[in-house]
Amino acid sequence: MAALQETGAISAVKTKESETTRNYLNSPKGIWSWIYTLDHKRIALLYLFTVMAFFLAGGIYALLLRFELWFHGAGLQTEVMKRGLVGPDTYNQLFTMHGAIMVFLFIVPAIPGVIGNFVLPLMIGAKDLAFPRMNLASYYVYLFGALFCIYSIASGGIDTGWTFYTPYSVETKGSVIAMTLGVFIMGFSSIFTGINFIVTIHKMRAPGMTWFNMPLFVWGIYASSIIQVMATPVLGITLLLLILERAFGIGIFDPALGGDPVLYQHFFWFYSHPVVYVMILPAMAVISELITTFSHKKIFGYKLVAFSSIAIAMVSFLLWGHHMFTSGQSELAATLFSFLTFLVGIPSGIKIFNWVATMYRGSLSFNAPMLYAHAFLSLFSIGGLTGIFLGALSVDVHLHDTYFVVAHFHYTMMGGAVMAFLGGLHYWWPKMWGKMYDEFWAAISAALIFIGFNVTFFPQFIMGLQGMPRRYYAYLDQYQTMHMLSTFGTWILALGFIVMAIYLIHSLFKGKPAPRNPWYALGLEWTTTSPPPTENFVGNPRLLWGCYDYDRVMMDQDGLVTFNPNFKDEHEHDKKKPKEDGKARYETTRSFN
Repeated sequence: MAALQETGAISAVKTKESETTRNYLNSPKGIWSWIYTLDHKRIALLYLFTVMAFFLAGGIYALLLRFELWFHGAGLQTEVMKRGLVGPDTYNQLFTMHGAIMVFLFIVPAIPGVIGNFVLPLMIGAKDLAFPRMNLASYYVYLFGALFCIYSIASGGIDTGWTFYTPYSVETKGSVIAMTLGVFIMGFSSIFTGINFIVTIHKMRAPGMTWFNMPLFVWGIYASSIIQVMATPVLGITLLLLILERAFGIGIFDPALGGDPVLYQHFFWFYSHPVVYVMILPAMAVISELITTFSHKKIFGYKLVAFSSIAIAMVSFLLWGHHMFTSGQSELAATLFSFLTFLVGIPSGIKIFNWVATMYRGSLSFNAPMLYAHAFLSLFSIGGLTGIFLGALSVDVHLHDTYFVVAHFHYTMMGGAVMAFLGGLHYWWPKMWGKMYDEFWAAISAALIFIGFNVTFFPQFIMGLQGMPRRYYAYLDQYQTMHMLSTFGTWILALGFIVMAIYLIHSLFKGKPAPRNPWYALGLEWTTTSPPPTENFVGNPRLLWGCYDYDRVMMDQDGLVTFNPNFKDEHEHDKKKPKEDGKARYETTRSFN
């Protein structure tokens, strides 16, 4: 901005201020105003507290199961070390609870429920989501379903794994019905949220915001919402059939009752593979915002990134069979699913290439959100690459059901979705609470989490390649070193999250007041106060620039906007140059003045 001001030819526009101490956090007041709130921002905070509580629970289960795997190795001579801390049945329950909680109660609702709810209306200049009551209902339906899961855990838990594979889930003891019924109910919450986002994006964009003026975060949420609405009913029906079979002995999936267990796998993965992209598409959407903001540079290939989100959503419905290469499906089907698995790598690769190209020759700032964006890029790339290995038929047969799959899954989901969620949380935290956190401790926490993650899961790639099966309570002595190293990594990881919890909670009470725009970003959400008023904006927002127009506009922390008078539209020459038929060759989609 300083360079632009020195030109002496700057048109500076001070946005109209209407500073007030009234905001969505303190108006209206009272506990009931939160319980019955229709404000999308408050509902986002309700989601935040809830999903983080479940993240804590899932994390504790992870620490316990990894601690158990510290034992059973060579050189451990005492009886307790040979025997382990818990029995095999308890161990099976631990990894099942960890998986079910992390997938259904944390990762799936985290970014849409927290970040999507909070920033999507702000980004498109809307006062709220299209259906505020449905939004609140979505949260309480999610909470209601979660209660069934909690009951299942409290009444002894289950040991089926988070996939609830039949016929074992039909025959085993434990509260399988309560857990699956909870997941079934939470599916309605996911559908409500998806419908709300789709309608809001279609009908409530601010005047002048066309589809190709929308932030890429909105494109990502839109694509994932399509999957939520279309795929979730399949899981609901599948779990309902499982409940009917277990409760009434109706033969659907159990071969002893005349059913087909492979049919369950088809149903389950028809939902559960697309739902991987319900988790990762919003994560990619967050990364698009972080990369361009902290590179202070226009996003490279906007339309390619936007269309890649839609392409991933569409292709994701065609990949479920690659989870079943060893289940006896035909060679032709396996070959087709293998090809389609490779196909989905193309739009994912386009996104990563465009993010790297955006950073090239950008003015990079390594604030905490950008650290998580870089963690995402490296970890998700490893997860994606190893997904290609598993998509190859010959390799998958060797690696199927080994620790290699566990490592791949965590590099994709935790290295991808969770890192992006943490990056987005740090990015929009000042806007949510109006308080800044300590950047030093945020960097320390990010480093601990990155190191701890790799120490935990990279050894699992090696163990998987050497043939260590997953979900085994005990193991051969040759895997002891890698298991102990992996367990040690979880302690580093836990320390990183403890540090994060301390400085984020501290910021709520002792943090410095956050300005409107602490990151010098250009999105509409940064033009309103931190925290925003109940109605999001004072007056109706007016689009004067694009959210990635860093070559045209600069906005400081207080909302002082500076336009670059030397900016030239790269398409200006083409607009003036007539085609042979006399019509303009290019018509810009920009509607800003």
